[in-house]
Amino acid sequence: MVERTPAIRIRREAASDIAAINALNRLAFGGPGEWQIVARLRQAKLIALSLVAEEKGRIVGHILFSWLPTRIDSREVAAVALAPMAVHPDRQRRGIGSQLVREGLKQLPALGATAVIVLGHPHFYPRFGFSAEMARHLAGPFSGEAFMALELEPGALQGENGKVTYPAAFGLNS
Repeated sequence: MVERTPAIRIRREAASDIAAINALNRLAFGGPGEWQIVARLRQAKLIALSLVAEEKGRIVGHILFSWLPTRIDSREVAAVALAPMAVHPDRQRRGIGSQLVREGLKQLPALGATAVIVLGHPHFYPRFGFSAEMARHLAGPFSGEAFMALELEPGALQGENGKVTYPAAFGLNS
């Protein structure tokens, strides 16, 4: 007999989800770092989009997109950072993270975002169109194959000299 996986519902976070989101991030990342980043981004009012994956009424996944100050040459780009994304350890490798990424990328253009920046696994994010090549001209605290970008609007990241400035909520010196 084949066990059926319960349906996953992706939706925007509600205020009543915050404690469950914090607990999920703490569990998935093994410490307070990510949930504290989420809390600081929320307090700074920098959240562009926060989605949860719900299974049988339980939050098993979360993805956050926050506004990320980005300039290329002399123009500002409406970019967001994808961070963090968490899936409950007992629900990983079942496509929940992929569902969260796809739904987020689908909703972001309506919010005015034209590009997404991620520091993530170089074997996971390229399947959604992210590439290190697209981010290579963006100066900031990260570089290399794990620092990737995706244009939601064609040409959004074109130019010679770019810079991303991670907000203080991330706890970086960018």
